[in-house]
Amino acid sequence: MMRFVRFAVNGHECEVGVDEREMLLDTLRDRLGLTSVKRGCEVGECGACTVLLDGIALDSCLYLTIWAEGATIVTCEGLQSPSGALTPVQQAFVDEAAIQCGFCTPGIIMSATEIVGTGKRYTRDEIRKLISGHLCRCTGYQRIVDAVERAVDEHAALAERACTGEEVPKRTA
Repeated sequence: MMRFVRFAVNGHECEVGVDEREMLLDTLRDRLGLTSVKRGCEVGECGACTVLLDGIALDSCLYLTIWAEGATIVTCEGLQSPSGALTPVQQAFVDEAAIQCGFCTPGIIMSATEIVGTGKRYTRDEIRKLISGHLCRCTGYQRIVDAVERAVDEHAALAERACTGEEVPKRTA
């Protein structure tokens, strides 16, 4: 049975007619053309399809589109600023050379964005556990953990400067 679902994706309101059994992964990739959301295992094991839904990272291959009614969804396409500037998380992945083939990268970046957004500092072991739902066949994870750790530390440092009234440097594209 078809049903219309309304939600916001990357800052844009949308309404789509979907079969009640359609996964959010299929809606985002096939109907909305958001190809950063990768089709990997389709059983919630690899993390390639991770998106933020109301700020929480989830596997879109396990989430029905109809459950997203009224939600705010962010994919990797929605992270970049209109000027083209990368987010601190994306920049950390570039700076730490945490990207090889790139298939898993958008999903890991979405989880890292949620991790950084908590405002907490994490140990390397905690970061490993937090990204453990992602499979990467290329990097061996060391540089991915380095990138997430860098983004967490930079975010915490900026927050500390802002709390003390210290001037926070502006990022330029």
